Amino acid sequence: MAQDRYKTGEKAPESGTYKVDTLVSGGNASQDNTEIEINEGDQFPPSPGENEAAHWVKA
Repeated sequence: MAQDRYKTGEKAPESGTYKVDTLVSGGNASQDNTEIEINEGDQFPPSPGENEAAHWVKA
């Protein structure tokens, strides 16, 4: 089963801990292991390590 991915700027469907899966640009996100706490309805931020748009997955 594929994990749901959420893009920078989208609203979180539920509160929880999320981590960067990939960068939208296709760049390498392997060095960005940051996990964030986000509340339902909050927008996903850019990747903390790269400051680029990212795809987020629930950790």
